[in-house]
Amino acid sequence: MQIPESELTLVALSPAIFFVTIASVFRGYFNGRQKMSVTARAQTLEQIFKTVLTVVVVEIVVLLYSTNVTVMAAGANLATTLSVLLSFGYLALYYKFSKKRLKKEIKKTINHKREAPEKVVKRILFVSIPITLSAIMSTLNKNIDSITVVRGLKGFLSEAEAKLQYGILSGKVDTLTTLPLSFNIAFATALVPTISASIAKKEYKDAGRRISFSILVTMLIGLPCTFGMLVFAQPIINLIFPNSTSGALLLQISSLTILFSVLAQTVNGALQGLGKIMVPAVSSFVGLIIKLILNIILIRIPGIGVNGAAIGSIINNIVVFIISYIILKKAIKLNLRPFKFVIKPVFATFIMCVCSYTLYMLLLKISISGKIATMIALIFAGILYGISVIVLKIFTKEELSMIPYGNKLCKVLEKLGIYKKEEIDKCAQ
Repeated sequence: MQIPESELTLVALSPAIFFVTIASVFRGYFNGRQKMSVTARAQTLEQIFKTVLTVVVVEIVVLLYSTNVTVMAAGANLATTLSVLLSFGYLALYYKFSKKRLKKEIKKTINHKREAPEKVVKRILFVSIPITLSAIMSTLNKNIDSITVVRGLKGFLSEAEAKLQYGILSGKVDTLTTLPLSFNIAFATALVPTISASIAKKEYKDAGRRISFSILVTMLIGLPCTFGMLVFAQPIINLIFPNSTSGALLLQISSLTILFSVLAQTVNGALQGLGKIMVPAVSSFVGLIIKLILNIILIRIPGIGVNGAAIGSIINNIVVFIISYIILKKAIKLNLRPFKFVIKPVFATFIMCVCSYTLYMLLLKISISGKIATMIALIFAGILYGISVIVLKIFTKEELSMIPYGNKLCKVLEKLGIYKKEEIDKCAQ
C-alpha cells in the first residue's frame, strides 16, 4: 500500500474479521429459513452504527490527540469493528432466544432426517465458493484503489498530498456511497431463497414477478441516493465531516456508481437464486480488470488524478450490471416496462431534487445554519420522494401487497382517493 501510517488502522480493523465470519453463518441460516427481516435489521443496524460511531469516535480522537491523522484513521476503522460487533451481538442473541422454538419446528418437520456431514459440506461448498469469489472481487475492487491511487498520484503530487487524496476517497466518499448498498442488500439477499423455492416448484412466472419487483425497488432506492448525493455533495460533507470539508467533486462523481452498483447487487442475487452462481463472479472479474486498467491510466493524468478511481468504479459497475442483466434476461422472462421502471422513478427523483434544493437555498437565505438547513432539506427530500412514488402509482396494487404493512397502506390510499376501492380490495387479497 506504501502507507506505513496505515498499520494502526489495520490493527483496529482486524478484530472485525472474526465477528464478520461468525455473523455470516447466522445470516446464512436465517436467510435459508426466509427470515430476511433478521438479516436486514442486523445489516441496517451495522451501517447506522458505523456511520454514527465513525463521526463520534473521530471527534473523540480529535479531542484527545488533536488532529493526529494516523490515530483519527484508526479511530474511524475502530468504529467499523464496533459496528460489526454490535451486529454480531444482535444475531447471536436473536438465535439464542429462538433456539428452543427452532428445535421444536425441526422435530415436527415431516421430512426431518440427518445427513452425513461430508454431504452437507459438499453442498455448502458447491454454492458458497462461487458466491465467495464474487465477494472477493468486491473486496479486490477496493484494494485496487489502495494499490493504485497513492502510486499514481505520487507522479505529480507530494506523498503527503497523495495520501490525503486517497484518505478522502476511502474515508469519506466510499463510506457515503456504499451506505445505500447496505439497505439494498436486504432485497438482493431475500431473492436467493425465494427464487430458489419458486424454481424448485417450477413457478417461473412467480420467480420473474419477484425479480421484477426487486429491480423496481432497487431503482427506487438507487436513483434518489445517486442524485441526492450529486446535488447535496458539499452540504452532506459539511454535515458529516465538519472538520474536513474537502471532496465534494469526488463525491459527486462517485455518486454515479450507486445506481449501477445496487442494480448489479440485485441482479446478481437473482442469478444466484436461479442457480447461475458463477455469473456474478465472472461479471465482477471482468469489471475488476477494466477498473484496474482505468485506474492505472487515469490517475496518472494530472487533470484527473484521484477522480480517475471514481470513473473506474463507475465503468466497473456499469459493466458488471450489463453482463449480469443480459444473462438474467436470457434465463427468465421479466416484465420491465420503461415507463414504470425508468421514467416514473426518474420523474419522482427530479421533483425531490428540485424542491429539496430550493428549500435548502431558501433556508440559507433566512440565515438558518448550513447544517440545520441540510438536515431539514434531506428529511423533506425523503418525505417528498415517498409521496411522489405513491402519487405516481409506481407500485401496482399487487406490488403494494408485497411491501410490509402493504394492506394497511392500501386502506389509507383508498381513503385519500389515490386508488379506487376495487383496486384496494384486489391488493388486500
